[in-house]
Amino acid sequence: MLSEQRNKPTATKFFARTLEVNGIPREIVMDKSGANTAGINAINKMLKGFGCPIPIEMIRRNYLNNIVEQDHRFINRRTRPMLGLKSFISAAATLAGIEVAHMIRKGQLTPGVGPFKQLAELAG
Repeated sequence: MLSEQRNKPTATKFFARTLEVNGIPREIVMDKSGANTAGINAINKMLKGFGCPIPIEMIRRNYLNNIVEQDHRFINRRTRPMLGLKSFISAAATLAGIEVAHMIRKGQLTPGVGPFKQLAELAG
C-alpha cells in the first residue's frame, strides 16, 4: 500500500484492510517501525473490543521478513536511476506500472482480464 505518510492511522488502515482480506494471523513479522507497532496495537484493541481473546503477536527479528523485503529489489532497480520520485502522484503511477509489469512476468494476471485493462485498473 502506497501512502503519503507512514503514521499510526495509515498503518492501522493498512492492517485492517489486510486482515479483512487474509484473516487474522497469530503473529506478524515486521521491521522496527513505530507506525507499524502503533497500528498493530490499535488493531489488537479493536479485536479485543470485538471479543477476540488472543492478540496478534509482533515479531521483530532481522531477516525473517527477508522474502517480502526482497520483492522491493525490482522497484529499486527501476527507480534508482531516476534519482527518486518527486511527487506522490508520479510515485503512485510509476509503482503501479512496475508492479503490473512484474505481475505479467510472474504470470499473476487475473483470468479473463487483459494486461492493459489490469494496468488501467491499478493505475486509476
